[in-house]
Amino acid sequence: MPASMQQFVAVDQGYSLISNRKLLALYTAMLACRRLAEAASPKSSLARNANSVLGHEAAVVGAAIDLQPHDTVAHALWPEGTMRVVNASATLSSSYAAAARSARAAATPGKVTVLFSSARQSAQAAWTAAITLAVEHSFPALFIQMRHPKTAAESFRIESLEIKRRGYTLPCINVDGNDVVAMYRVATESITHARKGRGPCFIDCRLSIAADPLQAMREYLAGKGLDRSAFDA
Repeated sequence: MPASMQQFVAVDQGYSLISNRKLLALYTAMLACRRLAEAASPKSSLARNANSVLGHEAAVVGAAIDLQPHDTVAHALWPEGTMRVVNASATLSSSYAAAARSARAAATPGKVTVLFSSARQSAQAAWTAAITLAVEHSFPALFIQMRHPKTAAESFRIESLEIKRRGYTLPCINVDGNDVVAMYRVATESITHARKGRGPCFIDCRLSIAADPLQAMREYLAGKGLDRSAFDA
């Protein structure tokens, strides 16, 4: 992935390079997250908040489902149990600072650290410090910022991060955070980029309060003729 790459990723109902088996696995993990969140807050709706995976299923599943046991996830946004539902093997970290230390101390070739943040948490010094550290030392890290744009215009505005060290500009990709297929595609490419020693990436994950990522995936699967009934039972 070129360092200057910036794009807004969308998905249609047509051909996909992602296998049908993986598409159903993405849906199953999203459904498990939804059920876990609803069990924790039975009276809640899709009103999102930073401490619930409800409505954020596409982003967390798309980014974390394929992580390996030696990879680390900073799961400060959601309970540990949620991350275990998505990926039972990845190493979990409760803070950005600890995740950054893990990336710095990584001795395993190809190890990746994934850090999630909300708009509020992105203002924290620990988040900025982790990004700066990753850029300065070209750590294999993926930073995912969850945001709810207030206007349609803001949803499509591409922003650049003014973080440059030693000639490296942090790649920033805008993605529809309600679309698990788009999120999976972008995360997979970004993680591969990091594993190859090409430095960190930043995903600006735009979320629409009006959209339901689980319903969107149901419609996508139906459009491809895939039967999800066994998972919904």
